[in-house]
Amino acid sequence: MSRNVRRKALPRFGNEEEERAFWAAQDSTEYIDWSKGERIALPNLRPSLKTISLRLPEATITELKMLANRRDVPYQSLLKVFLSERIAQERRLPSSASKKRA
Repeated sequence: MSRNVRRKALPRFGNEEEERAFWAAQDSTEYIDWSKGERIALPNLRPSLKTISLRLPEATITELKMLANRRDVPYQSLLKVFLSERIAQERRLPSSASKKRA
């Protein structure tokens, strides 16, 4: 049931940040006919990484390094795993449970 709707032309973006801001404020159905969309696999796509500065107590870093050493992985990689696991755990909680703990 595809409607003949005239779509708006996509603007040109100077960078990814401009495009991100554009899509955050627009309804994509005015630009894209999602009924014609197809699922694709992108097996070689790597997530964008951003470097941050994080201050942690030295004792925490020491413990993290010891845990990482036992698993034979870099401590920063182990920290990413721990953060990802905790984020997934928090997202599964009902919103009222996370508010009580805050």
